Amino acid sequence: MSDREKVLSLLDSVPEYKMGYVLAYVQGITADEEADERFCQRLMEEYEQDPDPEKDQLFPLEECKKEWGLD
Repeated sequence: MSDREKVLSLLDSVPEYKMGYVLAYVQGITADEEADERFCQRLMEEYEQDPDPEKDQLFPLEECKKEWGLD
């Protein structure tokens, strides 16, 4: 049984007066995910629309570490 199936099964045993707590918790743990997803989507769209011709230029990790003083 998957975690999702276990949660759905357990919901059947939660009394109605406690459902508000369950709902608030689930909304709380999913709200950040949704906000993160929108933020990342916006960043990706901005990147794709960026007219800078050098935006796709790649740099080796070692070169970046040296430039950032991480050697």
